[in-house]
Amino acid sequence: MERYLEPSIIKGTIKAPASKSMTQRAIAAALLADGQSIIHNPSYCDDSLAAMSIAVGLGARVEPQVNELKINGSAILKEPKLNCGESGLAIRMFSPIAALYPAEIKMVGSNSLKKRPMFMIEEALNQLGVKCTSSGGFLPLTIEGPIVGGFCEIDGSVSSQLLTGLLMALPLATGNSEIRVNNLKSKPYIDMTIQILKSFGITVENKDYNLFRIKGNQKYVPHSYIVEGDWSGAAFLLVAGAINGQLSVSGLRSDSMQSDKSIVNALEKAGAHIISGEDQIDITRSELKAFEFDATESPDLFPPLVALASYCEGKSTIKGVSRLIYKESDRAKAIKEEFGKMGIKIEIDDDLMYVIGGKPQGARVESHDDHRIAMAIAITSLGASGKVSIRDSQCVAKSYPGFFDDLRHVGAIVHE
Repeated sequence: MERYLEPSIIKGTIKAPASKSMTQRAIAAALLADGQSIIHNPSYCDDSLAAMSIAVGLGARVEPQVNELKINGSAILKEPKLNCGESGLAIRMFSPIAALYPAEIKMVGSNSLKKRPMFMIEEALNQLGVKCTSSGGFLPLTIEGPIVGGFCEIDGSVSSQLLTGLLMALPLATGNSEIRVNNLKSKPYIDMTIQILKSFGITVENKDYNLFRIKGNQKYVPHSYIVEGDWSGAAFLLVAGAINGQLSVSGLRSDSMQSDKSIVNALEKAGAHIISGEDQIDITRSELKAFEFDATESPDLFPPLVALASYCEGKSTIKGVSRLIYKESDRAKAIKEEFGKMGIKIEIDDDLMYVIGGKPQGARVESHDDHRIAMAIAITSLGASGKVSIRDSQCVAKSYPGFFDDLRHVGAIVHE
């Protein structure tokens, strides 16, 4: 679907979308618990729907309702072929969980997920005695358990999601386990995983984020879990307010472990007029200045940070480009190409991205089927010199299905 947006001043209040990362983790934990768990305020984005489908295939009974998701856990395999859609978290988290089953299970995906390398999953599970084979390092994955525990060593420089899957699966192995992690990035996401595990009665030992000890034969306890607001999705709303509006974003926890909460620090560095409350942030358009920000631990912030930098006077510097290769697109290359169409010059030098602020122009751009690029372009259009057309804008459903509706609610002019 192609949408185009006209320059718009936005004003009002938006409730932050529910965290898809925490929804997916909670679905996995509920699957592994013996009994009924209730997930309150779930995200029903495409990635969460993929996680729900996988949970059903692995034996759970899933009952989605408007504001809650009921899941009865089970260990009886129903479907030996599990489709992860385009969700990187789903394939990396549920592959170790699938290895708990004494059966051959095939993990598949669609579109961009087929292009993401899977050798890390294959190597880790093989170290733990699981028969796991890929198709030349890519999907599909064929997994045959059961996983019994032991030792494995993994690289955490590309993603922490495989570690999340191992931490969720290994407590149910018959033996104890140790995971050594080299160069772990996105540590806050591991804190989120450990927090959810604790909520469901599971304990793991974290030694400086490079050694994790997990006792086997633990039991997941059914739990009533409340999903907090998503700082990743809210980052686009906050930047939109700073660009051309007066916006309040509610439903955000100030004590959240989500790494993308650091968008507030970036906005402050850029001189945005921002007031933070306990669960709401107010932000108003202001004169913005160039900033420096290290997004190594929060790579999903790159697109909204580039949107912000596009309106800052001077050259902004964002670190962490190496984290963008294996996303829904080659995100650094795609960002440079599409923002260039709007007249924003971007330079990439090794791990650094330089954005030279100016006046974004009207243009016809591509989303690259990347939800975060589509949202970044949409908010950049709010103060542009002309209308901005976004091809394949429906990809926002991967993480934030109501994104364009929320923008309309606060005054953005969006045409379909």
